[in-house]
Amino acid sequence: MKLLLQFPEGLKQFALAHAKRLEAEGNEVFVSATPNFGACDLAIEEAKSIGAEKLIHFGHAEFTKVDFPVEYIFYTIDASLEGLEPSLPELAKFNTIGLVTTIQHIHQIEVVKKFFEDHGKTVIIGKPYGFAKHSGQILGCDIGSAASLDRKVECFVYFGGGLFHPLGAVYSTTKPFLAIDPFIKKHLWLDDYRVMHKKRERGKIMRSIDAKKFGILVSTKNGQTNMNLAKMLKKRVEMAGCDAAILVANTFDFDYLNNMMEFDAFVNTACPRLTTDDNERLRKPLLSANNLIELLTLRASAQTANVEKAQA
Repeated sequence: MKLLLQFPEGLKQFALAHAKRLEAEGNEVFVSATPNFGACDLAIEEAKSIGAEKLIHFGHAEFTKVDFPVEYIFYTIDASLEGLEPSLPELAKFNTIGLVTTIQHIHQIEVVKKFFEDHGKTVIIGKPYGFAKHSGQILGCDIGSAASLDRKVECFVYFGGGLFHPLGAVYSTTKPFLAIDPFIKKHLWLDDYRVMHKKRERGKIMRSIDAKKFGILVSTKNGQTNMNLAKMLKKRVEMAGCDAAILVANTFDFDYLNNMMEFDAFVNTACPRLTTDDNERLRKPLLSANNLIELLTLRASAQTANVEKAQA
């Protein structure tokens, strides 16, 4: 069988070993060298272009259905639990905890849950909104396992490495949020990030208050395409008396976007983390769909107030 293998950046170091193993089984094997941002970014077109019969995607669970054979192989990591004990004093004043993790540690979530329950905590594991496949699992773009619990818990605990995944959940919740990294055996409260995020979001809207020309980003990646939303936003912009164009790409290169200087602001309908994580790479503000609606609402309110003032 002709196969195309695809790895996220952290697993590309194992590509050759997997390729040789599958070749030894009689397959013709190719490896995708393009950047990969998750199961929302399957190398379907690359697979079709070389005549592959199947794409094997490593590191993630299924995200959305696609019209091509895909086998998902995700890596589980048995992380040390030694970092849990030192977090207990930090959690002393909280009785009810919402627990989340990533796909790599989802098999350990019940063990972590029992640890905190054995120390007198009530632990709740929430359900994702749709893209994530397991209770307690969060993705960069699916934080339902946390957000669905915001009114039910006193704080959140994330068990896993890095801050990419928990920060998405932090931005969409209101309760104290503790990240426990089992690899460095340290824990960190992330609430300051939430405060900074809110300030940045408000700042982007105010920087765009006089914008007249908007570039609306649409990705062609299998799990990121949202053309209907883009068309709706374009109509909203034009109804407000401004101009808009829909900009299409598979991967948005911000250096190239910076060359499109006629736009006063950009609006993201692709991966939501572009808006929160990469905004500073653009010379112009990068708004989310909600940011844009808030901006247009503020403008309409200001215009109404000016008319009423003039008529008074």
